[in-house]
Amino acid sequence: MTIKEYINTNEKRFLDELFELLRIPSVSADSKYAKDVTRAAEFIKTKLLDAGADMAEVCPTKGHPIVYGEKIIDPKLPTIVVYGHYDVQPADPVSLWQTPPFEPEIRDGKIYARGSCDDKGQVYMHIKAFEWMMKSKTLPCNVRFMIEGEEEVGSSNLGIWVKENKHRLKGDVILISDTSILANDLPSIESGLRGLSYVEVEVTGPNRDLHSGVYGGAVANPITILCEMIASMKDKNNHVTIPGFYDAVLELSAQDRAELNKTPFDLEAYKKDLGIGDIHGEAGYTTLERTGIRPTLELNGIWGGYTGEGSKTVLPSKAFAKISMRLVPNQSADKITELFSKHFKSIAPKSVQVEVRPHHGGEPVVTPTDGIAFKAASMAMETTFGKKPIPTRGGGSIPIVALFEKELGLKSVLMGFGLDSDLIHSPNEHYGVFNFLKGIETIPLFFENFTKLSK
Repeated sequence: MTIKEYINTNEKRFLDELFELLRIPSVSADSKYAKDVTRAAEFIKTKLLDAGADMAEVCPTKGHPIVYGEKIIDPKLPTIVVYGHYDVQPADPVSLWQTPPFEPEIRDGKIYARGSCDDKGQVYMHIKAFEWMMKSKTLPCNVRFMIEGEEEVGSSNLGIWVKENKHRLKGDVILISDTSILANDLPSIESGLRGLSYVEVEVTGPNRDLHSGVYGGAVANPITILCEMIASMKDKNNHVTIPGFYDAVLELSAQDRAELNKTPFDLEAYKKDLGIGDIHGEAGYTTLERTGIRPTLELNGIWGGYTGEGSKTVLPSKAFAKISMRLVPNQSADKITELFSKHFKSIAPKSVQVEVRPHHGGEPVVTPTDGIAFKAASMAMETTFGKKPIPTRGGGSIPIVALFEKELGLKSVLMGFGLDSDLIHSPNEHYGVFNFLKGIETIPLFFENFTKLSK
C-alpha cells in the first residue's frame, strides 16, 4: 500500500482523532484551562505510543508539560527532532466564531476550530506520518518528538527543559511545521522568522477613579496620556521613534530585496481579503518587506476606565496596554525591551506614573537554504505539490528556534502547510483538509530525502 492509499483508507480516522484533540481547550495563557492543557499532553503521548514510539512521556515543568517521545532504530543513522506545540491561543472573542471554537467542524473543505492550524493540526500530521512509516516499515532514520504546551506564552519552561535534557535531544536537524505556504498551488518554505519583544504597560494617574465632572479638566486622564504616548512612538513615516531601535538592524542589499519581492503577491487580493481600503506601514518598503525583513511596533490591546453596558462618568485611575515588537536579524529581544522601557518612562509627563512589565520574547532567526535539510524539504514538497517551493521570510515568531541552535547546535527547517488566510490567533481559525493530508504525505519524503542526503 502506498502512502496515498493509506491516507485515503484512513482519512476519516485521522480527522476523527484530530477532532478529539481539537475539542480539548488547551489554552496555555489562562490558568483555568490548566487541566485541559495537561489532558492534551496526555493525548499526544498516547497517540505517539499508538503510532509506534519506543517510549513517550509527559514531562512536568514549572508551567505546562512537555511531551517527549522517540523511536531509535539505529544510533548510527541520522536523527530528526520534531518540534511542535499543543497549546492554543485564547478563543476570545467567542461571539465572533461562526461555530464554537472547541467544537471542530468541516465547512468548504476546512477544519474550523481553535488550534486547527496553529499548531494541533500540523503537529498531528507528524504523528500520522510517523504512524505510516512504522506500519509500512519505511522509517529510514531515528526520530525524537518534543511537543510543548507553552509556545503561545513564550516557551520559557521549554528553554529550561532543553538545557537540562540535551542528552535526550541529540540529533541532526529540528523539523518544525508551524508556518505557512503561499498557496495550495504554490508551495513555499520559510527561511527566516522575526523575533519578539512583548511588554505590558500601566499608566497611573490619581490614586482612585474620579468623577469626570468634578475633576475632569484638572487631573490627567491616564487613558488619554497612554494614547498620546503610544501615538508618539511612530512618526509620520511609521518609523519607530524609540532611540536606538534600528541600530542593530541587518539591512538587506538591493539585490536581496529585489529577490524577496519576486515572491508572487497580489496586493489587490490582499486588501480584499482583509477588507481594507489601502495598506499602511513604514515608508519606503513593500508589503513583503514590511512583514518579513523590517521590525515593527504594534499595539495589541488597550483598556481602562468603564467599558460595561450603559454609562459611567468616570476619570479612571489607571490605563493599560499590551505592545509587541517584531524583530529582525541582529536585534536582541532583551535589548529592545530595555530600550522600550527606558523610552516609555522618559516620555511620561509628571502627572502620571508608568510601569513596564516585560512578558515573553525571542530572537530572530535565519535558516540556511543551502543545507541538506532545506534541500530535503524542498525535494519532498516538489514531489507532492508538483512544484518546487519558493523560499520566503516569515513575519511571525517561534522564539524557541534560536535557543535550539544555541543550546543544541541544531538548525531548523520550517516546513509548514498552513495558509496566511487560516485566521490563526483570530476567530474562525481553520485548516484545510487538503493541507492536513498533504502534510502527512510529504513528511515521510523529508525523512527519506534527509537520510539519503546525510550519507
